[in-house]
Amino acid sequence: MKLNQRTVDQIHSPIGEAFALVEKRGGRLPLINVSQAAPSHPCPPQVADHLARAVYEPDAGFYCPQEGLVHLREAFAADLTTSGVGAVEPDQILITAGCNQAFALTVSALCSEGDEVIIVEPFYFNHDMWLRLQGFVPIYAPNATAEAIAPFITGRTRAVVVVSPGNPTGETIAAAELSAIYALCDFHDLTFILDETYRSFRGVDDAPHTLHKREGWGDRLVSLHSFSKEFAIPGYRVGAAVAGLPLLAEVMKLLDCVTICAPRIGQEAAWAGLTMATEWRSEQARRVRSRQAAFEAVMAGSPGGFTLETAGAYFGWVRAPDNSGPTAVVVERLIVDHDVLTIPGTAFTREDRDMIRMSFANLDEAQIDDLGARLATFSP
Repeated sequence: MKLNQRTVDQIHSPIGEAFALVEKRGGRLPLINVSQAAPSHPCPPQVADHLARAVYEPDAGFYCPQEGLVHLREAFAADLTTSGVGAVEPDQILITAGCNQAFALTVSALCSEGDEVIIVEPFYFNHDMWLRLQGFVPIYAPNATAEAIAPFITGRTRAVVVVSPGNPTGETIAAAELSAIYALCDFHDLTFILDETYRSFRGVDDAPHTLHKREGWGDRLVSLHSFSKEFAIPGYRVGAAVAGLPLLAEVMKLLDCVTICAPRIGQEAAWAGLTMATEWRSEQARRVRSRQAAFEAVMAGSPGGFTLETAGAYFGWVRAPDNSGPTAVVVERLIVDHDVLTIPGTAFTREDRDMIRMSFANLDEAQIDDLGARLATFSP
């Protein structure tokens, strides 16, 4: 059997590699898992109650319309429009099996092998993985500003990808800067792909941007979304791509070959969240902000030499202690000696920058204090 050498030799799942380390843990203490951002709490009761009824509908097991359930697209269009980003129509929304699928199918509709896509480093690892697996060429900009991105645009560039709030850094890109990047893409006839998975966890209530107010935005912008974090339904696999009709038509050809349509049960869950649980969503956002404050307070003293560089949404971007060795070794020592499971920063960068991603959002305040205490016992 001959396998794809890009897969065999170069590309691995950071989450899978992290969980493989669990087998090595000392086990003296309860595991503190700051490796993954998936919510660890139940979905809103309104969502669970709706699903309990929905599964008994006569068509519950049928295929959905390929673009997604009409009532979900209407609810999400209203949610986006009232958030202040601009007017979005239901037919400009394609429901997908998670945000990762929305990204993968969008770039596959835009690019041919050898085409370039600019991503910002540190990058979301699944974006980088997909580009390389498909033979597209990721080009790494040092930060998410138009000034930093512009020098990397070539005749092979097809798209610019920005994640805001960022994964792994947690940083939210200012609306003015997103507008500047949009203008840069417009000038060079590029597609601006904006991943807004963590839009509800920015720590502010104002609009993340006003890009959908631009005339003709559908010819330039693709915004990607996830309902997993907002309504604690990661296993239901439901996300969305918001774009112009010509691009969505091409994306649906690819969707037809992969999942045909997003799972109906996930779409019903997302609809219930958008129509019945928006206050629950706001409460979760406030809870995450309080966890961020607790995490920042614990990290303020640089326990064990670990230094917090940035924090936001679900994440803390943490520098490992000086002279502690390769980050992979630090991460392994954290799980083996301290029962703390993390993700090395090398999953998000091309070289070792001594960084670690810690997902604090799923911890309670006692666990955050315990995390600080365990880090304090780390010695380089």
